[in-house]
Amino acid sequence: MKLLLDTDIGNDIDDALALAYLLREPQCELLGITTVCGEPEKRCEMASAICRHLGRTDIPIHPGCPVPLSIAQRQPTCPQAARLGDWPRDRFVADNSAVDFLRRTIRANPGEVTLLAIGPLTNIATLFSLDPEIPSLLKGLYLMCGRFFDANVGEWNAFLDPWATYIVYGNGTHPRPPAHVSFGLDVTTKVRLPCDEARRRFATLSGLGPVRDFAEVWFSRAEHVIFHDPLAAVCIFHPEVCTYKEAFVRVSVTEPTLGWTVPCPAPKGEKAPHSLAHTVDADAFFRIWFGALA
Repeated sequence: MKLLLDTDIGNDIDDALALAYLLREPQCELLGITTVCGEPEKRCEMASAICRHLGRTDIPIHPGCPVPLSIAQRQPTCPQAARLGDWPRDRFVADNSAVDFLRRTIRANPGEVTLLAIGPLTNIATLFSLDPEIPSLLKGLYLMCGRFFDANVGEWNAFLDPWATYIVYGNGTHPRPPAHVSFGLDVTTKVRLPCDEARRRFATLSGLGPVRDFAEVWFSRAEHVIFHDPLAAVCIFHPEVCTYKEAFVRVSVTEPTLGWTVPCPAPKGEKAPHSLAHTVDADAFFRIWFGALA
């Protein structure tokens, strides 16, 4: 499966864990990686270090939008980049080349590319706005974004750029992707490990390499590793790990509910455009993820 990854790798450790999985998933043809949020060039270096450690020097990596569309930046730095050390990697400049790369790659492979976005949706919203035909040229759009069933509260990726979230969920007028699948906090928080257990199990996986160093930044301030982004990545290839409900997701762009993602019935006479993960088999997820990295 041809896949593009858009990520804010460098804050939570789950982005790095998702990338490592994709590089080891035999069904995945990773066409490229784009980064988003503050210090996107440092995020590219982290992605490059992981790719190089796994022998992949062929994957294009592009820095993207460093700031949200219309609100102040809430994630200005990339703290895990401090642990890059001597890991071999390419260097990057913040040239904001991600959107053009995404556009060219999707247009060169119409109907074949799955786009996985696991950070704030600034790059993706910009892409959809500049070229409104792009959503319909995708094979599918997979997001780690939102919170849908267990509480009426926001989620970090949606909150970091709510207007981008609004655009990507098709609350505007552009066409929608053939498949639009979201993994929200109500499901992703059920796949977690205590940090001590995660550190012990990661130590047995030679493929993680630099990810283990990046993880130490996360371990210093967290009690658990929650596999938000890896769950979305795994379910592209193993959808049976989750069950799903269909809905139309409305995104709030006003206070005090800015960025909230609310599942609603589809407009009368229309098919619900969004598929939302509803339950997860955590044991099956961990068997697949650790199995790929072992």
